[in-house]
Amino acid sequence: MAAAGDGPWLDDAAGRLVRPYTVSNGRTRPTTALDLLSQVMATGATPLGYLGPEHTQALELCRAPVSVAEIAAHLKLPAAVTKVLLSDLVDCGALTTKPPESHHNPTDRSLLEAVLDGLRRQL
Repeated sequence: MAAAGDGPWLDDAAGRLVRPYTVSNGRTRPTTALDLLSQVMATGATPLGYLGPEHTQALELCRAPVSVAEIAAHLKLPAAVTKVLLSDLVDCGALTTKPPESHHNPTDRSLLEAVLDGLRRQL
């Protein structure tokens, strides 16, 4: 098991020992409308107040524009929890968000094939 302060509490057999909803303080709805394809990027502003370790990790991932889905994958958190964390960062001015480009059709065959090819390369 990881020592306290080494990131999320993990157990080799059980996985994450802190339930995802505790990361968002039980909140399930973000205050900012975010889509899985929304792009977020750090503004460079220093957030005021305490941020949890997941907030800090998310902010570090946003040095360049990145999608909400990618951040959720890197944090190994459900998308709903990730959206709450990111909306906290938007609310305090540390992140800016851009909605997904409207000309992309998420059910476009070529887009889905590209995603599938990328997933296969990761496995």
